[in-house]
Amino acid sequence: MIIQDILAAIPWGFLLAISIGPGFFVLLETSITKGFKAAFTLDCGIIFSDIIFILIAYFASNQILAQFKDNPNLYIIGGLIMSVYGLISYTQLKKKFVIDEEKDIDDIPKNNYLGLFFKGFFLNVINIGILGFWMMVIITQGPRLQMIPSRVFTFFTATLFFYLAIDVVKIILAKQLKHRLTPVNIYKIKRVISFILIIFGVFFLLQGIFPGFKEKVVDKIEETR
Repeated sequence: MIIQDILAAIPWGFLLAISIGPGFFVLLETSITKGFKAAFTLDCGIIFSDIIFILIAYFASNQILAQFKDNPNLYIIGGLIMSVYGLISYTQLKKKFVIDEEKDIDDIPKNNYLGLFFKGFFLNVINIGILGFWMMVIITQGPRLQMIPSRVFTFFTATLFFYLAIDVVKIILAKQLKHRLTPVNIYKIKRVISFILIIFGVFFLLQGIFPGFKEKVVDKIEETR
């Protein structure tokens, strides 16, 4: 069960890590201008704010999910939210993006780790969409985890671990990544992320409409082995 929860966390951590927003570019810029340690500290601040968002989302939805954890309608609701979110993001994306390539203009020295930590923290806190993302994850994954605290903890710890691991790779490859993040490539990445959300949403919808569908597929796979 633990292994399954960890494996289920991988795509969510990956999706969050490749999502392009203000934090994405600030992380790359900090790595280029101030080095690995400064960027990692900034990222730790971002992760800490994610932990707070997860706790808020968890306790805000825990009672509702505990009551309806065995109700397939919850998958339908979560699938609808995710599909609509992805569809809106997909259709509203513009083909032209303006990347802020200005130098790092903050006055935080690269060895002021506390300042960098709080910079990352507040940068993520003001992006309220992150809270919506974690709410969406809990609503869709809560029933599968049966809202068991130990399983929820394992899942989100693994999600943040994979998220941080990919961010470390981004920090190391910052110069190469920034060079490749042209407006066209950013547009393509955002479209792919939106499309992935739509696919996930449809999957959860089907799981809610046909509760036994997933089990039947798994059984068929087992029979072929």
